[in-house]
Amino acid sequence: MKILFATTNPAKVKKYADELAKRGIELITIKDLQINLHVEENGKNAIENAYIKAKAYYDKTGITTIGMDNNLFIEELPEEKQPGTHVRRINGKELNDDEMIEYYTNLVKEYGGKLTAKWVYGMVIYNGKEAKEYTWSKSNFYLVDTPCEKRNPGYPLDSISIMPECNKYFVDLTQEAINKDKQNYNEDDVINFIVNNVS
Repeated sequence: MKILFATTNPAKVKKYADELAKRGIELITIKDLQINLHVEENGKNAIENAYIKAKAYYDKTGITTIGMDNNLFIEELPEEKQPGTHVRRINGKELNDDEMIEYYTNLVKEYGGKLTAKWVYGMVIYNGKEAKEYTWSKSNFYLVDTPCEKRNPGYPLDSISIMPECNKYFVDLTQEAINKDKQNYNEDDVINFIVNNVS
């Protein structure tokens, strides 16, 4: 079966498409359908924004849709400087990958060169009748003020994020290191959530 992933982020698509294909689910994107709505992501958290995206694209296409959103929280920052639901939208502007690296690198420099960060993810599957929700987090990592030269298109902050256990940038992690990082969530749980809620 086909389901729509309401994202233009290639890293998000790559993360799930192969595993879902093994389970008989074809992930199509808004780029595949050549549609791109202007969706006002004004939710209070990752789940609300994921729902807004999933419903908007379902209403447009009639295809069961996955919406996903990432929120970023940084321990050392005051409330008014928390990225939260506006990781890419800074002062009303949508940043591209390079601009994000520049902005967050400067922010880390301003606060001493190393900040403790946490991602909170929300995913919603909407089929026109009901919405299924799943949330998870990734904590225990640092943002630093010197970017790695490598890039992960769609996830630019991987170039300034360090996993403390091995002191490596996320973009430099081997699959083995990634597999060891299971204290926050298991990627298979996300795949299973999708598989169990699209049939």
